[in-house]
Amino acid sequence: MSKSIKDRVAIVGMGCTNFGEKWGKSASDMLVEACYGAFEDSGIGPEKIEAAWIGASYDSSAKTGMGLTGPLRLQGIPVTRVENACATGTDAFRNAAYAVAAGIYDVVLVAGVEKIKDMGFSGLAVGYYPGVSNTQPMLTAPGAFAMLATRYFKEYGLSYEDGKKAIGAVSVKSHANGALNPKAHFHNKITLEQVMKAPIIAEPLGLFDCCGVSDGSAAAIIVRADMAKDIRPDPVYLKAIEIACSCDYGRVDTRYDFTQFPETHLAAQRAYDAAGIKNPREEISMAEVHDCFSITELVTMEDLQFSERGKAREDIESGFFNLDGGLPVQPDGGLKCFGHPVGATGLRMIYETYLQLRGCADKRQIKDPKLGLTHNLGGQPGSCVASIAIVGNELG
Repeated sequence: MSKSIKDRVAIVGMGCTNFGEKWGKSASDMLVEACYGAFEDSGIGPEKIEAAWIGASYDSSAKTGMGLTGPLRLQGIPVTRVENACATGTDAFRNAAYAVAAGIYDVVLVAGVEKIKDMGFSGLAVGYYPGVSNTQPMLTAPGAFAMLATRYFKEYGLSYEDGKKAIGAVSVKSHANGALNPKAHFHNKITLEQVMKAPIIAEPLGLFDCCGVSDGSAAAIIVRADMAKDIRPDPVYLKAIEIACSCDYGRVDTRYDFTQFPETHLAAQRAYDAAGIKNPREEISMAEVHDCFSITELVTMEDLQFSERGKAREDIESGFFNLDGGLPVQPDGGLKCFGHPVGATGLRMIYETYLQLRGCADKRQIKDPKLGLTHNLGGQPGSCVASIAIVGNELG
């Protein structure tokens, strides 16, 4: 237990903007909205914040801590800016939680933000990974994850049509959930037929197999667990939070088979051990995972031990991961429908678990949740960083 963060810190307030094309708002506008949402939710004012962390991957206005202190007028407090690809929001939360667990601070703020629609970023850019030399092969993000899909189909004997239907069902489920979420970027339900007939982006991934590019912000207030109930009657407690980074082995080691993300599996196993979870399929109540592409969610179900290797398709098609299934995944619509402003995504996922565990998710509320898991994946197959957070609504 000396190395575990379990039950040492609690979330007592969160805020989140709508995600989408926020042409009329700046990153500062969105940060203020998310942070003041967290202040109002917790009853803790900005004057009580002892330190803060901000996660931003692309947004130039948040390249230092002043990207947070400026808009919020938080004069003089220490602020750390965090960037870790698509795991940025979760890593900012992780650093803030560690500071509280270490006894350095009692009340801290963590926020994530991204304003990338104005940049013209389409999701098809290449060469934005630091340290990647020009002599290495470059892939678009859809191209890299298309390789994951084709290799997975071959490894587990799926025909092209059966594979497309399996990953298509992932998107259909996410759109059904997103349609219930007023803060999601996209609200339209789709059919499997629409997914199958959609324009191809990178074979076999079509338009509906790819998440959108969004703007948005999310924020949380974290305190010592022993003071949480004095602030609100229903805090959410952090059970585990883990990060696993690749050493870029997938580009050079032929043993990598493009059917799994070892970093996700490793981070998840560490988190399960820290939280005391023996059977994640049975013990986790709901999950928010990094569905940058539909195939990523399918493979992640196996990496998280929710499904056996090669069996995620059966669980997806049986409805096991639906809102009314045995283990709801993406109850808020996921990256696919809620959106993916990189620096805010991890905190948006934690926001959904926070709502669900407190019974505040309205039309998409699941029944009697106890533990929620969030997962981020930054980079691409064979070269990525994975983060896992597990939170619960009970101590012990």
